[in-house]
Amino acid sequence: MRTGVPLFSAESANSDLDFHAPIERVLNSHWYILGREVTAFEEAFANYCGVAHCVGLANGSDALELALRACGVSNGDQVILTANAGFYGSAAVRSIGAVPVYVDVDPSTMNLSATELESQIKKTSARAIIVTHLYGRMAEIEKIARLARTCDIPLIEDCAQSHGARYRGSHAGSFGDIGCFSFYPTKNLGALGDGGAIVTNDGDMADRIRQLRQYGWGEKYRVTLGGGRNSRLDEIQAAILSSKLPLLDSWNRRRQEIAEKYNLAFADLPILLPKAPGEDYVAHLYVMQVDNRTNFRAHLSGQGVSSEIHYPVPDHRQEVYIKETASISLPVTERVCESVVTIPCFPGLTDSDTDHVIAAVQSHFETA
Repeated sequence: MRTGVPLFSAESANSDLDFHAPIERVLNSHWYILGREVTAFEEAFANYCGVAHCVGLANGSDALELALRACGVSNGDQVILTANAGFYGSAAVRSIGAVPVYVDVDPSTMNLSATELESQIKKTSARAIIVTHLYGRMAEIEKIARLARTCDIPLIEDCAQSHGARYRGSHAGSFGDIGCFSFYPTKNLGALGDGGAIVTNDGDMADRIRQLRQYGWGEKYRVTLGGGRNSRLDEIQAAILSSKLPLLDSWNRRRQEIAEKYNLAFADLPILLPKAPGEDYVAHLYVMQVDNRTNFRAHLSGQGVSSEIHYPVPDHRQEVYIKETASISLPVTERVCESVVTIPCFPGLTDSDTDHVIAAVQSHFETA
């Protein structure tokens, strides 16, 4: 029996699932890498996302890096992205030797601002754009995709937090040239370990990713594409994901219900809340903006409610690169990183848990 309300509980989120059957299916097959389970999941997830191709990978970080490589990004090239998304995109850019070009975010969604992108894009020589659908909220994807097409710049969607999000009926990952997913256990669609994938409608792009995930082989032991690595989604993780995929939409609805309940309960408090849940927000994280964040989190902890900061340090203020990024100014990004707080929002969170979180938040402002 757990004490307090955790930020996420794998035990609660997976409580009604039986993982024995998919795992035993793999064990009985005696085939553990790039077999029928991976193929089946790739086909099912591509169909779910409404795209032609899915390629399973070892993790979401590899998905971002290999997507950049598949788009032709190389050492010294510029890549446009935001600086408030946990450094994951920046890590992929820098792993290639490319140069991140940061664009500020929209203050209400905390996603890449289409207005800022439009004002900055022609000042760069960018070879790619990474747009992160942060916290499960889709960015202004139609406007951003239109800008990318107009400027003939490949668009990579980082969908690690937005499995199942839709805009006008189309899924996250289907608007750009490539969509990148992570299946880390806390994601809306999570494996039992690391896992990732890319989705795309471009067959040539999918073929390049398949080469890159297996050393750059054109055929076995013959490397014909540079930048490859060992990055394969394994059969057990694929089998688990296949068993969970049919439940994704119902899990997202539960996340949205919790987020809506929070929004209603906190409407009159001095908090900047996420926009109302809709099909474009699958509430991977419920992130509010609060003044005096340290005191607020201390109060929640005292009430048995876990919280987190996603993410406290913007990418251009990370110590390891500060000498080259110190002159960059992103006022909205910097303000957001100083005020964001995440509170529990996941399938498996009971109504009683949700009420407890609400009471804890409200009581902070009653005593402040």
